[in-house]
Amino acid sequence: MAHISVSALRDNLTALSARAGVPLLLPVKADAYGHGLELVARVAAQHPDVWGLAVALPREAAQLAALNPGKPILLLTPPMPDEVGPLADLGVRLPVSSLAEADALPPHARAHLKIDTGMNRLGARPAEAVVIGQRLAERGLLEGAYTHFASADEPDLTFAYTQLERFRGVLTQLPPVLAHASNGGGILSLGQLPGMRLARPGLASYGFAPPHLRRVVPLLPVMSLRARITHIHTAYPGESVSYGGLWHAQQETVVATVGMGYADGYPRNATLKASVQVAGVRRPTLGRICMDQMMVDVTGLDVQVGDWADLWGPDTITVTDVAEWGGTIEYEVLTGLGARVERVMAQ
Repeated sequence: MAHISVSALRDNLTALSARAGVPLLLPVKADAYGHGLELVARVAAQHPDVWGLAVALPREAAQLAALNPGKPILLLTPPMPDEVGPLADLGVRLPVSSLAEADALPPHARAHLKIDTGMNRLGARPAEAVVIGQRLAERGLLEGAYTHFASADEPDLTFAYTQLERFRGVLTQLPPVLAHASNGGGILSLGQLPGMRLARPGLASYGFAPPHLRRVVPLLPVMSLRARITHIHTAYPGESVSYGGLWHAQQETVVATVGMGYADGYPRNATLKASVQVAGVRRPTLGRICMDQMMVDVTGLDVQVGDWADLWGPDTITVTDVAEWGGTIEYEVLTGLGARVERVMAQ
């Protein structure tokens, strides 16, 4: 069960908006970074510092529109041609990075011009972006313009400033628009940026920042993850636990089976490295992490079937710990949390 802290999310959004000096366009793609789209959208809809919500896929935009959050919705990546009309009908703001895309928009659409300033992933290069933006403005469709920093979360900000200047160069040739560039790293490292009207903090909204930026704004992890003990037994000396016999008992060991595995998003690569907290004590996992379960050494603890094991949380083991054990990053751990893990609101 994943507990989503309303107070932590609200506090993070308030602090990030204050740091950026502008309202937020909150990314809620990938099921709100694994936190639950409906839960997060409900909080964001009531937050005064959130201008709108952003998603990556047309089906995410449609799902979010059905929730009727009362905030603008921006699709960040290009839809297919047959998806443009239905999305515009839903009021979804659409990304545009070519003249063909601009000309294909229906007259009731609202567009955000995507400018590639060096990420080399999506968007129009600056000179082309000016032409596209002017075409959109002539049609009365241009609401915003945006770019994406490739390295604003790195200690060396040289390239981030280069990207910013390229972006500003386009903006000077367009009518006033809702300009947005800063992701979470950009907000934390660059602060308030003249000319920007919105900011887009992704993972930072959910409580995570690069190590060198963690003291800039006091962010709080929004999610805590728990799972119940489903079985308790004893492994005797010489016996192995789980697939492949990677771990053998050296002495009598009380083993608790916990109902969480890699099908739920817990990284299998954390095998032989991970630990969980049981009865207030951190204990190691034993053997290979399975699809639906993991085994934990609970020798000497007063535990029983039905008790909770804490897999991560703000006051226990962190998502960063789990990511390091799994040889990955917090983004992948959080967004990989499976649909069968129940998300519930908590204060």
